[in-house]
Amino acid sequence: MLTKSELLRLRSLREKKHREELGLFVVEGEKVVAELLAAKFPFVELYATEGWEQKRVPAESAPPTLAARTIATSEMERISHFPTPSPVLAVGRIVREPLAPDDLRQGLTLALDRVQDAGNVGTLLRIADWFACDRVVLSPDCADLFHQKVINASMGSFAHVRTHTAELAPLLGSVRAHIPVLGCDLDGDDVHELSRLENAVVVIGSEGRGLSPGVAAQVTRRVSIPKFGRAESLNAAIAAAIVCDNLRRISRAPAS
Repeated sequence: MLTKSELLRLRSLREKKHREELGLFVVEGEKVVAELLAAKFPFVELYATEGWEQKRVPAESAPPTLAARTIATSEMERISHFPTPSPVLAVGRIVREPLAPDDLRQGLTLALDRVQDAGNVGTLLRIADWFACDRVVLSPDCADLFHQKVINASMGSFAHVRTHTAELAPLLGSVRAHIPVLGCDLDGDDVHELSRLENAVVVIGSEGRGLSPGVAAQVTRRVSIPKFGRAESLNAAIAAAIVCDNLRRISRAPAS
């Protein structure tokens, strides 16, 4: 049985300020927990009702010192972050990797500028994973990386992609002389006309406001996706996928 203090602590992780204070976050849902266990994500706590089929997760996937703590369905309802609780809830420790400006000079970086929709941020992590981006950098005013909706939308990609949070304008300003900084913009150059790029930063802005002025000033080239219909704009994640696909396609092309 969970104590009152344990119940309060787990419930408090719904809010960012408490996640930051405790350095912990919650992952809930059979599929996403299984994905992260399979990726050997280092959870520190695992709670499950008797209905959770833990046998679906290979034993070697779980951290050796971590065992699921069986709790009553009524307790899971009290700590769940969902209207309909999942039979399993895991707790992870918030860890932020350091990022040196020079890191961006190598490989493909996806930079998110003021992307505040948690589902979009999670989907962008999946896209970065799909296209083997070397890292994702989020501006501090993006949706919280450790929000439940971000993690669920990213699925196992949350554990696969290197993520960082940093002020983008000074970071991009320090590398723009060395690598292309591509900003997605409706008035930019056709993304299909890009030449081969070995290293680049792709910056995605919020759907409603686009790139922030400080970040836009550091972009070395604006790129757009050709429009053939009447839609006013594309979802940020869809736009990122199209741009990343083109970059990977031209990177496989023979050098001229």
